[in-house]
Amino acid sequence: MAFNPAPTVDQLLQHEHEARLHGTGIDAAALNGCWQLQRVWPKGALRPAVFSGWLLRGLAARLELSGDASGLQLVNAVKLGLLELRFSGIGTLQGQRPLLLFVFDRLELRLADRCLLQRALPEPAPQRRPFFALIHRDEAGWLMARGRGGGMALWSLAATG
Repeated sequence: MAFNPAPTVDQLLQHEHEARLHGTGIDAAALNGCWQLQRVWPKGALRPAVFSGWLLRGLAARLELSGDASGLQLVNAVKLGLLELRFSGIGTLQGQRPLLLFVFDRLELRLADRCLLQRALPEPAPQRRPFFALIHRDEAGWLMARGRGGGMALWSLAATG
């Protein structure tokens, strides 16, 4: 995949405004893939969190999504060398914007391809369930969303090969 510069914060906020008014049209098929975290903005901030973004990129933070309109499988992971921490679960899209509602039901600690630890995670109460309000998915390979806590995240679609 060729390098595509990240949208500016002004562009992202404009996309968010439009998503609130008209929705995004993002469907499950548009989300399938491995999304590498590029930037994060704390709630209310107009500048990305430099250290957090640098740290999460250094840990190869990613969000893997697969599935269709009937449901999505999610994996959220970070990796340091051969050591990987993975949260996996299921999600659904709801509404016009839409919201990606999800629950992680399993935690794994892996060393290379070997599972060192696996634990079931309790399901949160419905009012505490995490979500991403999907703001924008463009053809250049960028996905932007705002999380339950109000922060924003920007991912780029990983090249497949």
